[in-house]
Amino acid sequence: MKRFVFVIALSLFSFSFAEEMVMIKNPILRGFNPDPSIVRVEEDYYIATSTFEWFGGVAIHHSQDLVNWELTDYGLKTTKHIDLLGNPTSGGVWAPCLTYSDGLFYLIYSDVKNHQGPYKDVHNYLITAENIHGPWAEPIYLNSSGFDPSMFHDDDGKKWLLNMLWDHRERSKRFAGIIIQEYDHKAKKLVGPIRNIFKGTNLGVTEGPHIYKLNGYYYLLTAEGGTGARHAVTLARSKNLFGPYEIHPQNPILSSRNDSNLALQRSGHASLVETQNGQWYMVHLCSRPVKKANSNSFRSVMGRETAIQKVKWDNDGWLRLVNDTNRPDVLVPSPGLKPHPFKQEAARDDFDSKNLNIHFSTLRVVPDETWVSLVQRPGWLRIYGRESLGSKFRQSMVARRITSLDSTAETCVEFEPKTFQQAAGLICFYDTQNYYYLKVTNDEQAGKCVKVCYSINNQYEEMPADIFPIKSKSCFLRAAIDYDKLIFSFSENGKKWKTIDEVFDISTLSDEKCQEGSFTGAFVGMCVQDLAGTKTAADFDYFEYRNN
Repeated sequence: MKRFVFVIALSLFSFSFAEEMVMIKNPILRGFNPDPSIVRVEEDYYIATSTFEWFGGVAIHHSQDLVNWELTDYGLKTTKHIDLLGNPTSGGVWAPCLTYSDGLFYLIYSDVKNHQGPYKDVHNYLITAENIHGPWAEPIYLNSSGFDPSMFHDDDGKKWLLNMLWDHRERSKRFAGIIIQEYDHKAKKLVGPIRNIFKGTNLGVTEGPHIYKLNGYYYLLTAEGGTGARHAVTLARSKNLFGPYEIHPQNPILSSRNDSNLALQRSGHASLVETQNGQWYMVHLCSRPVKKANSNSFRSVMGRETAIQKVKWDNDGWLRLVNDTNRPDVLVPSPGLKPHPFKQEAARDDFDSKNLNIHFSTLRVVPDETWVSLVQRPGWLRIYGRESLGSKFRQSMVARRITSLDSTAETCVEFEPKTFQQAAGLICFYDTQNYYYLKVTNDEQAGKCVKVCYSINNQYEEMPADIFPIKSKSCFLRAAIDYDKLIFSFSENGKKWKTIDEVFDISTLSDEKCQEGSFTGAFVGMCVQDLAGTKTAADFDYFEYRNN
């Protein structure tokens, strides 16, 4: 009997120890998911991230243990909440802020209509909902003075809007500090004076503000250094909401700057959360860049992703990483919360649902029956051809984020083009100036054929030497990513494959390489063009994306 009790006790100890040793692996949100804003509501954690020119707007991920995360919804799903038609590359939805107070979710977001040159035409809105899945109320316009809007709910019941102030007059002073103004929830508008409470540190480019109140201090968390290699997280505090703010003695509190060997680069733009058992965590953006051979340059094909770090409040009242550095870790201790049933993303979509898979996004336009359908031919995704790959208006593209540099995407399309102006196929896409496209089209000599076209910073190339006539009704298309290499292949029967001889450099689809856009990430998906204006449709049998 004594031996039996000992074994049981040892087993319980081992189980408890194993639970405590669960680690979080970064990034927690892989692929293009920048500018995270985290909130806890009882046992549920939600992270909202930027989506820029892609629909749905504001991706919302859910977790109950901070280890496993699931894309659960989008905050902006109709043109009532945002109209992205014609928005510039890397415009649209910037840096949302998700908070919860008084039984309501508050979602604040920017709609950026222009960000080139000295001016920023950026309009900030607020929507609310009792449930994270909506319905969300009509948007309330807030201001247009700068981006990265954030709401702080003080313990006296007052609500405050923060955003960075954009000053177009002088290049060196365009990031002009963090401003704050009271928000009247009943009147649904901003009221009272506008105060500039923080001009930033010598890191510069002060943005991404969030305020937290703890032990009599207001803690102001900001992003600084720009969203590239010198990105950083700055913390300051004050006994008064309006300052003056004292800067953290070891600022920045998180950064990857000056250490190119770190797995997580560009770390910055953070948000804090306290668990139900009193632990603290910080989510932040990062990237896992490709390092080009014989070069010190990095390229972030997957864009800016979201990572998490465990933090602590030291005896001096300042926040620090638990690793006692300001460098991000790939493996982070979890809070030991009970795991919840987690729905893994299926690798293959056979289009058996009447609704588009949540992991698919569309470019600038809402997916509706005028151009995309899952019911007109059950079991197939029908896409009607519209404008060119260079259009910022009505493109017909359904795509998903690339989340690994060792992955494969595949689809099968039925399409009968009558002219070179009609095409359908598999695309790796960053923006309207940067993509690689394996397409089924028509050639005057070859007839129906497979060929490749691509664009690098608007330098467009067709590959006339590689035109492959096809006679089959269906055409299978595949894109394989091997670190910085992209390899296309196709098949007429799904068994015997022909590989395109040229190996492409997928690292050109990156923030650092692309000249017009610089804030999103690479997608892979399906698209159709009909430049003759006849809206010829292509039918896709399935779409498969696998991380190898």
